[in-house]
Amino acid sequence: MTCVIEEARSAAEWDAFVESHPGGTVDHLYAWRTIFENVLGHQTAYLIARQDGRVAGVLPLVLVRSRLFGRSAIAVPFLNYGGMLADDETVGEALLASATERARAFGATHVELRHVNRQFHRLPFRQHKLGMRRELPPTTDALWSAVDRKIRNQVRKAQKEGLEPAIGGAELVDEFYSVFAENMRDLGTPVYPSALFAETLRLFPDRAKVAVIRHKGRAVAAGVVITFRDVVLNPWASSLREFRHLCPNMLLYWTLLEQAVRDGAHVFDFGRSSPGGGTHQFKLQWGAVEVPLHWEYVLLSRAEPPNQGPSNPKFERAIRAWQRLPLQVANVLGPRIARHLP
Repeated sequence: MTCVIEEARSAAEWDAFVESHPGGTVDHLYAWRTIFENVLGHQTAYLIARQDGRVAGVLPLVLVRSRLFGRSAIAVPFLNYGGMLADDETVGEALLASATERARAFGATHVELRHVNRQFHRLPFRQHKLGMRRELPPTTDALWSAVDRKIRNQVRKAQKEGLEPAIGGAELVDEFYSVFAENMRDLGTPVYPSALFAETLRLFPDRAKVAVIRHKGRAVAAGVVITFRDVVLNPWASSLREFRHLCPNMLLYWTLLEQAVRDGAHVFDFGRSSPGGGTHQFKLQWGAVEVPLHWEYVLLSRAEPPNQGPSNPKFERAIRAWQRLPLQVANVLGPRIARHLP
């Protein structure tokens, strides 16, 4: 059957396919295209495959022009998932060929497909990230009983210290960002623009929530979650180091998990982590199970897949320098740089 590849024009048609496909995730949804283009300033090529007029596959390709790393074509950058969704191998090959053609015309050095499971076994791949997911029980009482005793004690400590949780929407973005930006500086990583989070809450009003933990009125921990089908994904979360002794991060994650159970979710997705890293160990404490991720590559003008993450030893000096910046300076410079760090 002939497979026709074209640019997607209908968000409703695109999202209907994503919702129906077993591999669909919130990162595949069409609204992210607006954020990639209008907030982060990148071109996109949201490719849709048709067979006999019906949608048979989608590929949300983002053409990233980076002053630091050159040009690349990624499905999708900045997020955890969002690779190709195809009904069969023929559709997948047609989408891959179209993506490769567009990447080459753009001058990209490679195409990167962020998949959970491998889809193209002939392609080189990296397995340097882990998804971290935990199945949820039907009640909050069962959830509380299931978490480790040490975690329960830390949550109680935060509550006894007077830390207060709040869950809401766009009205909490500024508080979230104040925590997130400071934590990113402390980690030595340029922070995303605040518009990324404001737009996420605007474009996903029925899916996205913000949780904030306050100490004497000040936000000291915060996170964003987005619901897709029965999965609650936590792509961004942070807490302030100076309040670590009060365990605000533990109360934050308890609040997020408890709300997910109340909302009827079956799975809580903690997002991706580097194996052996601090966040990896933290998520394991909460009962998360490792899900190996496979990022597959079409290499156009490079010999091997790129390593552009903070684990690359080449970036150690830059990370240490960024950690020493005044917060106000880091918050001005960070968003200008972060869009180049896919």
